[in-house]
Amino acid sequence: MAVLQQIIDRRLSGKNKSIGNRERFLRRYRTQVQEAVRRAVSGRGIRDLAQGEDVTLPRRDVSEPAFGHASGGRREMVHPGNREFVRGDRIERPKGGGSGGGSGSGQASDSGEGEDDFVFRLTREEFMQVFFEDLALPNLLRTQLAEVPEWRSQRSGISSEGTPNNLHVVRSMRGALARRIALGGEDRRTLRQLELALAECTARRPLRAEDEAEILLLREEIARVRRTARHVPYLDPIDLRYRSRTQVAVPSAKAVMFCLMDISGSMDEARKDMSKRFFMLLYLFLTKHYERIELVFIRHHTQAQEVSEDEFFHATETGGTVASSALVLMHEVIKARYPSDQWNIYGAQASDGDNWFQDSGRCRELLEQSLLPLVRYFAYVQVADVEQNLWQEYARLQGAQPNFAMRKVSSAGDIYPVFRDLFKKEGVKA
Repeated sequence: MAVLQQIIDRRLSGKNKSIGNRERFLRRYRTQVQEAVRRAVSGRGIRDLAQGEDVTLPRRDVSEPAFGHASGGRREMVHPGNREFVRGDRIERPKGGGSGGGSGSGQASDSGEGEDDFVFRLTREEFMQVFFEDLALPNLLRTQLAEVPEWRSQRSGISSEGTPNNLHVVRSMRGALARRIALGGEDRRTLRQLELALAECTARRPLRAEDEAEILLLREEIARVRRTARHVPYLDPIDLRYRSRTQVAVPSAKAVMFCLMDISGSMDEARKDMSKRFFMLLYLFLTKHYERIELVFIRHHTQAQEVSEDEFFHATETGGTVASSALVLMHEVIKARYPSDQWNIYGAQASDGDNWFQDSGRCRELLEQSLLPLVRYFAYVQVADVEQNLWQEYARLQGAQPNFAMRKVSSAGDIYPVFRDLFKKEGVKA
């Protein structure tokens, strides 16, 4: 049975703060706040991404229209109690205090006017909401019932029990009418027979004593039958019918993201750092937006290994480069734990593209024949400018496979724009 609830938030907003005003400010200056957040991201580490931020907005963007007195013009007024001036005296205008337009106490300037910018503090939740508001996993579908399924209310016919707000008036009145017809049928037939007999008795001429006695009895019986018929209630509790609603389980979106990172010897510290930054941003994005999502971390050099989150970001092992080992392991894990008809599967691979030359073609074949038919989306990020053999092989898939995308990252400042381009919502500009 569905229960209607109304939640009123009576938490204190804090001293000199207003939640309503804060939300209106964020809505009104949404564009400026988004731009300020993007500028802030470019100057901070990915590890510090989940913190709040002091966002500085130019004063011209948040200025409000105001009325003021222009310099010039003539005004006449009378000041009560004036002992210094008489009619006709000219009063000199007050002189401004300094050459600048501000009210600060700093050093004077010989040119220009200005005002301080507006500084607005975004909380961690507000910063993350603005940061990820136009990103989403591509092609996410609802697949099957999860271990803890989602529920929704669904109409399930009419019931004889329920709450007053679910009362079905038409069905209730229809049942009451049927009950009155059924219970009153015998009384109506008896009443018609008695009235017919009474009419025959009263029509006899001349009336005898026994006829008058019979008429009196018939009238008494008719009165009794009518009283009995009136005792049938117009609406009885058994007539009431209610709209019934039941809770049914609905399919929920379950997703798994495979993070594949190259840790071979050609990946220097700068390239590994960019790869880690990209995956940290991806990890933060996924855990922020999706509750039912699992992440699988795979590191590879000549061999691939599924590792924990801590090992993925902090281990220092290195070696040669056989990128296909990571794709083979990803395919094995999918077959063992994540059936494609039950999970939304995603993959992201970061590498410098320098692969054993005989292995790059096999990587393309594995993607094209084994992985892309199973995944919703696969993104490849090359953390180097030079197009290596792995990039050249993957480029053959880019136009033919709609669920495959590849981008280059040459510096830490490119990570965020590339990430937004790969995971932007449909219809949103990168």
